[in-house]
Amino acid sequence: MDIFILALAILPVIVLLIYIYKQDKYEKEPVRMLALAFLLGILSIPLTLFLDGVIDVMIGGTSVFYVAFFQAGIPEEFAKWVLFMLVIWRNKNFDEFFDGIVYMSFIGLGFACVENIMYVFGEQELLSSLRVGVMRAVLSVPAHFLFAVIMGYFLAMAKFVRANRTKYLCFSLLFPILAHGLFDYLLMLSSFVSEIGFDFVGFILLVGFVLLDIKMWKVCLKNIKRMQENTRVERNNKIFWNIFKSK
Repeated sequence: MDIFILALAILPVIVLLIYIYKQDKYEKEPVRMLALAFLLGILSIPLTLFLDGVIDVMIGGTSVFYVAFFQAGIPEEFAKWVLFMLVIWRNKNFDEFFDGIVYMSFIGLGFACVENIMYVFGEQELLSSLRVGVMRAVLSVPAHFLFAVIMGYFLAMAKFVRANRTKYLCFSLLFPILAHGLFDYLLMLSSFVSEIGFDFVGFILLVGFVLLDIKMWKVCLKNIKRMQENTRVERNNKIFWNIFKSK
């Protein structure tokens, strides 16, 4: 049964890894780099715990807002962002717009994979583990993926649209933190209101946020693919023109 629970924890991660890998249609990233990105996601967990402790000492709090933003959104997204900037940002394989989304997705899903395993095996009863596994497969894992897509989008913009690099770097951290914090806030709010008999309210808010997040994800993918197409066309035109001039 432990194998079944483990499969429930990692299967949604595998599905999304395959999905984003197949979306990279032009120049697939090296497997070793993708494995490294996934490992960075795993390594972001101890960094997140360290940042959690620092924030708790400096600020502290117990409110739903504090937990959602200061114990989840800020440390988790900042940890992933820092590791991306330290390892991936200057790597020669990060050479196209879509690469930002691919690498950041693998980092985000590496984090989500370990977090999933910790949550499902942290339950004492089998039914509780199954319930947590299903809920996280439907909500939390896709949410981590969506946060990663948003971050990867703005990191790619910062890398290749140098005129607005500072703005996009700020956005690459700000928007995932806001999205993550709001998601956790609504998730916890949903849990709270369900205890007092108004679970429908929290559920509607959470579903509305997820739909909005999916819309943002689609917009990011569409825009980044369009910019990558334009870049490739410009590059090919330049190569053709240079060949023509040489003749």
